Amino acid sequence: MRSVSPLSRRKFLRTGAAAGMVVLVRPALGGAPRVAPSNRITVGSIGLGGMGNANLGGFINRNEIQVVAVCDVDAAHREAARERVERHYAAQTRSGVYRGCAAYNDFRELLARPDIDVVVIATPDHWHVPIAVAAARAGKDMYCEKPLTLTVHEGRVLSDTVRRHGRVLQVGSQQRSSRRFRFACELVRNGRIGRVLKVETRIGGAPSCGIEPPMPVPEGFDYDFWLGQAPEAPYTRLRCHGSFRWLFDYSGGKMTDWGAHHNDIAQWALGTERSGPVEVDGVGVFPEEGLFNVPIRFDATYRYADGVVLTCTSRGENGVFFQGTDGWVFVSRSRIDAHPKSLLKETIGTNEIHLYDSRDHRGNFLECVRTRAEPIAPPEIGHRSATVCHIGNISMLLGRKLRWDPHKEIFPDDAAANRMLRRAMRSPWRI
Repeated sequence: MRSVSPLSRRKFLRTGAAAGMVVLVRPALGGAPRVAPSNRITVGSIGLGGMGNANLGGFINRNEIQVVAVCDVDAAHREAARERVERHYAAQTRSGVYRGCAAYNDFRELLARPDIDVVVIATPDHWHVPIAVAAARAGKDMYCEKPLTLTVHEGRVLSDTVRRHGRVLQVGSQQRSSRRFRFACELVRNGRIGRVLKVETRIGGAPSCGIEPPMPVPEGFDYDFWLGQAPEAPYTRLRCHGSFRWLFDYSGGKMTDWGAHHNDIAQWALGTERSGPVEVDGVGVFPEEGLFNVPIRFDATYRYADGVVLTCTSRGENGVFFQGTDGWVFVSRSRIDAHPKSLLKETIGTNEIHLYDSRDHRGNFLECVRTRAEPIAPPEIGHRSATVCHIGNISMLLGRKLRWDPHKEIFPDDAAANRMLRRAMRSPWRI
């Protein structure tokens, strides 16, 4: 296990000089002193589209880190991110000039740098695990976007690899760091709504589209690298970037998009975040034509060993609904409601269940990088949350109810379903 100690000042200066870096010595804007270079966590950011840019903004303004490299297979994304980083740090130098952010097309070059402590992974979903496994083996800690995995098999490999190499990985399931979601889960875990009868995770439906003809690959876009482990396919605009979630080759539709968020909250409240259901019965409506192939409307119903029923549905107001024998709780990113209303004024007692309290998802990750504690959304939990979504999709694709063993992570006596727990990876990619 590589001990995570900040770079020595001498090593930092030597590395910075090699990259043309200007060392920051002025206090940060707003008057707050910057952390000394020798004590900063150095960060490389991989994947710089929508969420990648959001994460870059969320990390770059923290005094305790320094972004030293960015990586994307789209040159436009890559160069825009590099310029953003250098403008940010230039504003904090006496000269107003900074040239210390490297830009890579290939993530392996970034991971090979010994001066990088942490990588932020915000690529399309089919790239999460290959990059994260390589990062763990390279001795890096990781902040990786959700859904953590493309398949159930990938999740098991990644969780085991991170544990074996002693790394810290935070899944970008930021709802866990929301007071509203934590309070709703504590109400359920402490029996405030009585015995839980059913849960609904309401996540909305997916779009459909027409037939997309092949198009020329845009200049500066390494499309073959973008495909990575996925099957070879002709380039078309809606296959990539913001639309990749609607194709099974790269993601799993709304089930793995919003489902990774809300099913994670449901399992947190039920105390099953490190196990899972024992049965799934999924019914979905799939596009009849066009490029997109994930279900556009669906209901995936899960049964847990204690009899609780969870339905992940495209219907209803986005959020998570818990129905108990003595009341109910609904929670979303915009509101929390309950019956009786007095539940909203409850105080969780000293001797009751208090869930992991994080008020800042990225901040929790950086603190755990320093302390080596487990973050609020570690890979085992991210894997289990994604698994709920994956087995729901498998049930819908097969069109039948399936039994699930959350301990062995298989469908008992169902060879056809078990074959769908993993996918062949296009050469040369392996995990």
